[in-house]
Amino acid sequence: MLDTKCLFKVSLLLSFLLLSINNSYASIYKCFVSGKTIYTSIPCTSSSTPLIVSTISPSSTTTSNPVAVTSISPTTTITSTSLPANALITDGIFKSTSFWYAPIPATVALHPNSENFVKEFVRQKTAYYNNVIINTYSYSSPVYIADGNLSTVPVGYNNCQHKTWVDPVYLNMMTPMPIPKYAQQSAGSDHEMVIYQPSTHTMWEMWGVIKNSTGNWYSCWGGRMLNTSDSLGINQKSYGTTATGLPFLGGQVTAEELARGEIKHAIGIALVDVEKNSIYSWPANRSDGWNPYNLPNRIAEGQRFRLNPSVNVDSLSMTKAGKVIAKAAQKYGFVVWDKAGSISIRAQNALSYTALGKPNPYPALYENKPSYAVLNGFPWDQLQFLPMNYGKPL
Repeated sequence: MLDTKCLFKVSLLLSFLLLSINNSYASIYKCFVSGKTIYTSIPCTSSSTPLIVSTISPSSTTTSNPVAVTSISPTTTITSTSLPANALITDGIFKSTSFWYAPIPATVALHPNSENFVKEFVRQKTAYYNNVIINTYSYSSPVYIADGNLSTVPVGYNNCQHKTWVDPVYLNMMTPMPIPKYAQQSAGSDHEMVIYQPSTHTMWEMWGVIKNSTGNWYSCWGGRMLNTSDSLGINQKSYGTTATGLPFLGGQVTAEELARGEIKHAIGIALVDVEKNSIYSWPANRSDGWNPYNLPNRIAEGQRFRLNPSVNVDSLSMTKAGKVIAKAAQKYGFVVWDKAGSISIRAQNALSYTALGKPNPYPALYENKPSYAVLNGFPWDQLQFLPMNYGKPL
């Protein structure tokens, strides 16, 4: 039985939030899908109980609709990114001046505590499985490229975190969306997915994604980025899937990049023990760090570091894929974008290829080694940490 007092409070809160943003019509349904509470602009299935939480009638004095929950108006101010004809999409999704694509000068000043940060990184690596894994099949996001003519579908809200209210800005970001019919969310508890539409320079990323038996999509959290080609590659604050707001498309490694033998951007990395969430470094715009005892030398989310450029990568005993990653780590570096159960970077999930009927490219690229062994031989003790807020625009 529903708690009517609680529901009334939720309805009042939601109504206030929606009214403070926009006076357009918005119907939000509270449904029950696979035992979970779902808030959505999609009417519930016949097997669920529909409940209109909030209905706001259009105002006769409203002439604009800046954040309509049920529609997205295409922008007319999209600029194009000039890339070589043989470039990969990941070479330039964002503005050319984005930190993702900026090489780190060989003579850059280092963080004054760089040596201790390196020791802390090595400590974590040793303490947590003694390797740095490349998440490839789970806990990494598949990316699906949407054609400009693809029909859009609404995406509802999967209340996987049992929140008592629905964020209308997030609902607006999520619906409608051009999701290809073959798309699948990643395995693992995160259930992630990225949709990128080059023709409109729009990117959506989602976490906690489910698809019900009738084919409707729902997402627990994520974000939408408009005008990606004019963006520095950082999600709007409070939105996006990583703890820092840095998008997967910026820092994941793709099979195409490994096959080419060159990665032309910084690489996102997750650590296990990170500095408390009140301390973070640009380009992060938030953090989920946890350091309750204020232990020293904890690395903050958003911090950037690189492999010492004097290291001769070609002489290392590593896989070819590992060397490609090491060279990118020298030129563009790593950025801490999340925390995890082990130190890890992300490959673009194999579903990005297999969902389209293509073969899985990673076994050959990894030389048939497990993903936790691809970076064996990487000289992690030769890292160099950059100052806090390195590269932040003045």
